[in-house]
Amino acid sequence: MSRKFITYFDKEGNDYTDELILAVKDRLELSDQIKHIVIASASGKSALKLADAVGDQVKIINVTHHCGFSGPNESDISNEMIKKLENEGIVTYFGLHAFSGAARGVTNKYGGYSPLDVVADTFRMFSHGIKVAAEISIMAADAGLIPVGEEIIAIGGRGHGVDSAVILTPANAKNLFDLEFHEIIAMPRD
Repeated sequence: MSRKFITYFDKEGNDYTDELILAVKDRLELSDQIKHIVIASASGKSALKLADAVGDQVKIINVTHHCGFSGPNESDISNEMIKKLENEGIVTYFGLHAFSGAARGVTNKYGGYSPLDVVADTFRMFSHGIKVAAEISIMAADAGLIPVGEEIIAIGGRGHGVDSAVILTPANAKNLFDLEFHEIIAMPRD
């Protein structure tokens, strides 16, 4: 048995990015088992803040939106930021969202929902950031950037900044229901 603290923020949003990163840093100090962190940072700013806080204790993978998310041929992260992140040892991954991807194109055109919409909404019952943390861990696992079967920290949010962090064991998309949550480090209450 162990007792650990969960940080709860009043609401969702980027107002808590700095506090969330401190909570992750504190949690890392309690364990030498965690070797990887995945963070959702469309612009790369939160990933850079994370690297400044935790140094080279762990491998950080930044997951950004796929090209075309905000508009045709557009990337939400600049080449300059990608280079800054690379200089910090951070890999930036672009890829289809695990819980929507091409299925979103079908539902946008014809209506209805995908079974993955149900999965995503179930995670959103905790917080949007918890959903994002699960989603980016699957994306990074499918890209071979993090190991399956090893505990990692996954960090997500909604819009800008991050407000949720968990310790989980990632799974590949084809084994979605093998994904295991172990600890909530921080999340918004509302």
